[in-house]
Amino acid sequence: MRLTVISSLDALCRHQACDMLAAAYPDAVLMLHDLLEDGLLVCRSIQAGTPPRWRETRLEHPCPSCAIRLDIVPAVQHARDAGVEHLILGLPPALPAAAVVRALSGGARRSVVLHAVVLACSPSAVEHQIWDRHTLFESGYLALPDDERTPGEFLMEELASIDTVLLADPNLVPADPPASARGLQLLRELAPHARITDLASDLDPLQEDVAASPSRAEPYESSSAGVASAPPFTTVIHQLHRPLHPERFHQALRSLAQGCCRLRGQLWMAPAPECRILLRGAGPRVWLENAGPWPVYLDSAAPGTSVAKDANVSFHAIADAGHPSTVISATGEDLDAVDIARLLTDCQLTEDEMKSGFTALADPFGLHTTHDIDSRRAS
Repeated sequence: MRLTVISSLDALCRHQACDMLAAAYPDAVLMLHDLLEDGLLVCRSIQAGTPPRWRETRLEHPCPSCAIRLDIVPAVQHARDAGVEHLILGLPPALPAAAVVRALSGGARRSVVLHAVVLACSPSAVEHQIWDRHTLFESGYLALPDDERTPGEFLMEELASIDTVLLADPNLVPADPPASARGLQLLRELAPHARITDLASDLDPLQEDVAASPSRAEPYESSSAGVASAPPFTTVIHQLHRPLHPERFHQALRSLAQGCCRLRGQLWMAPAPECRILLRGAGPRVWLENAGPWPVYLDSAAPGTSVAKDANVSFHAIADAGHPSTVISATGEDLDAVDIARLLTDCQLTEDEMKSGFTALADPFGLHTTHDIDSRRAS
């Protein structure tokens, strides 16, 4: 069975994209899921020439992972077992497509073949959504108040993991051509690996066996290295080979966050030099994660051992992922590479600081622990 997965931030874009795909593939079965208040999951199946089918499931724990495990994956399996040749799966708004693809991996699902993984997105709204400071619940995209993700966080994760952006602009508000043009340029900068189109027939079939390609559920190695930028947006990548002074970097990070819609990278921080700190930023929200010891310090990281690739690390960082170094990728409007290089270079420890010892420096991020991943907001 061929499977087309559609994720979205809002239901209107998803509906429009599903209508476009259903028209482009009239023999396909369209299956839509919606996660409502109190864990009510609604599933609708539509196929040309047959009456629509509707069912409801009450989830004991109303979260996306339970929706995927208890209903969405079994529904895909049932469609496959029923002989459906092509299933277009419309996910609940703000539910990650990569999580569904990952859940579908396994020996019992070897006959499910990915046709495409699509993000339905409005180009006129994307910049506002990225800079939205509210949670998904507060902005009306999700009915789950406990989910603290922002719209920008969801979009960044999706843009890193999908292969196609299907442009959908519901006619609820007057058209804004300048906003649409900027949004399209921004999408091209954030997802240079993706096909961006407003035609459902333009989907580039992946033809990948879900079970045989579990890595397909992982984010792309997103980097603008070697890819022309989409003015006025650009991506700057800078690498450093000394630990960062925590207080100087704390100040620099505020400046970066104000001018960059996306930050990614790995940090070598002086208070925890043995730990690899991951940097992520989406619009106004920036956070750090302690990912534990650098792979080179682990017993298993012998010469020749491959290092797992991370969505937040550019191509340049992957080569050095096992060794301490700082690599930061910043995407924004009219960024000055020289200014960013100077800002970050000034964050490095000086020769005198390296000689005098630095592990006792104040840690404003609270990332000194070397155990479990510790996520701290730094906005």
